[in-house]
Amino acid sequence: MPQSLRRSALSLLDRRDWFYLLCLLGPLAAYTLLLRVLGLRLQGEAGSVLGTLALLRSDLLFLGGYALLWVGLLAAFRRGVGRWVALGVLHASAVLVVAISTSAYQYLRSTGATLDYSVVAYYLTSFGEATGAISSEAPLYMWLVLAEAVLYAAFGPWVFTRAFLGPAGREEAAREPDARGSGRGLSRRRFIASGVGVGAGVLLLRESLLPEAARGQGTSVSRSPVSNLVATKIEESRMDAAAQSVRVTNTLRGIRLEPTFRTRRRHVALIHLESTRERSVTPYNRDIATMPLLAGLSRDNSLLVEWAYTTTPHTSKAITSVNTGLYPHPDTEILEARPGAIPAPGIAALLAEQGYRTAWFQSATEKFENRAQLVRNFGYGHFQAFEDMSTEGFQRSNYLGYEDDIMLGPSRRWLEENASSPTLVMYLGVTPHHQYLVPDRYGRRRFSGEEMLNRYLNNVRYDDFWVRNIIRQYKELGLYEETIFVIYGDHGEAFGEHGLKGHDPIPYEEVLRVPLIIHDPQGFDGGARIEGPVQLIDFPPTIVDLLGFRVTGGEYIGRSLLRPPEERTLLFSCRPDITAMASIRGYEKYIYHYGKRPEEFYDLSRDPTEQNNLASRVGKRELRRRREELLEWHARTAAIFEERQA
Repeated sequence: MPQSLRRSALSLLDRRDWFYLLCLLGPLAAYTLLLRVLGLRLQGEAGSVLGTLALLRSDLLFLGGYALLWVGLLAAFRRGVGRWVALGVLHASAVLVVAISTSAYQYLRSTGATLDYSVVAYYLTSFGEATGAISSEAPLYMWLVLAEAVLYAAFGPWVFTRAFLGPAGREEAAREPDARGSGRGLSRRRFIASGVGVGAGVLLLRESLLPEAARGQGTSVSRSPVSNLVATKIEESRMDAAAQSVRVTNTLRGIRLEPTFRTRRRHVALIHLESTRERSVTPYNRDIATMPLLAGLSRDNSLLVEWAYTTTPHTSKAITSVNTGLYPHPDTEILEARPGAIPAPGIAALLAEQGYRTAWFQSATEKFENRAQLVRNFGYGHFQAFEDMSTEGFQRSNYLGYEDDIMLGPSRRWLEENASSPTLVMYLGVTPHHQYLVPDRYGRRRFSGEEMLNRYLNNVRYDDFWVRNIIRQYKELGLYEETIFVIYGDHGEAFGEHGLKGHDPIPYEEVLRVPLIIHDPQGFDGGARIEGPVQLIDFPPTIVDLLGFRVTGGEYIGRSLLRPPEERTLLFSCRPDITAMASIRGYEKYIYHYGKRPEEFYDLSRDPTEQNNLASRVGKRELRRRREELLEWHARTAAIFEERQA
């Protein structure tokens, strides 16, 4: 850089301003880059120095743009009210960058996923509901680190500048000689230069939004944390606009049931195995003795589905499919829990019209995600969460609720009062949900050397006893022979199989694939198996078929498991929205990450654990077709719900 140009650039700010900005931007850059490098190491992405720098491209662009923006703004506002406003916004933005960077690192550390806009929006609007998950995962030292970083971003530069350069008044007289009339040309150049600085900063900030995946260097952490929030918000808005432009026909709006000569008014019990993946239960994996009772049950008057899938790996979304036959709204928010939000009658409402008594019991809190309203939307006549149950003698299983046996007493009392009519009862368990606090009631076993996985598997084992207790209750009440039991997982759980933990943002088999067993004491003599694949949207048409009713006034998008199989494409979304979508046709599985990571394509018949990505062999045309299919489905699914809201 020529000396005159360097001198002009340095003259944009005086010595005190440069020192002040360096005291803020230097530590801010070091802190955010350190967290990003640690995150890359967690992901196994950090390699050589040059490779790591390439992965930090978005971060370096963001930090460079952020610095240029504030150099330009402070040069433009040298004194007066504008100066104080600029300084206030500078510190507020620095605190925000610190908070976002720390939260993104902790979220990555806990889940292996990036922190998208919809996650932040959900936590901010539902903070009371999210405190359990946050407190169970965020260690004390991370809170201390965040507090210290925020305090420094807010007050550190002022303290250091005052300590090293003294009070501001000593340099005030020499701050801007040109502003007093001795250098109008220099003032003009400074004004132009400050505008160039602001413009260059904005351009670099904009460039930092582009993910490396778009350049063929895909990584799950390709954007800086702040850039990722902005980019995912933009993408979310684009998806919302696409949904608003779609016109759809809702084939479920006017659906009703009619009795036929096949109709048998039997009881139905839906037994919900929370966070239970198929590979962790004995009927699907004989090498793991978590659920021996369920394994025996599956061989006796039961239909076992070998390949069963959720629709969205989140409970409130999944149970929308179970109870209505709809794909849930792809939005992160539980829009389904708004009054009147579901654009189709639930199976409970349809059976109630046929004289059924309906009840919902859950060992989880009624407050999480407005569950009571969601259940009303499904059409259940009775709802009871643990707040309305006696907790004496029962242990907490996680931050959401108690061990699942807490439902047995209320269930018995309700059945004794209502079983003279046919009944539909949902038993929504919560014991295997994170944070896996293992109840002592049935002891513990050692399934794994990994602590969290071992606790999870012990909680899955607990639910084997819970299922036995429910069936025993029906036997003791004389209802067993006339009851159809549908035992299913709402989604699975990941323990680092693909570098991810939990369930919400994960499109892989360990989370999407679930157990599904229909036990009928009067059917499936000797046990039966079907290969699948099937999905939770198939539940209502299957229940209707089992009971012998006919559907009129509409058509389910799923199909009865009692009917001959037909080739179709299963579709999946993740939560938060615009994290990932997937589709399965036959054994071919496609995963789309909205450009944040490369597309994936697997042959599940040969590669059921998704280790060999075949996307490079499939061809761009087929990948584009599968991607467009998912994007169109996302828009249609959202449009069905939005049409109801309007």
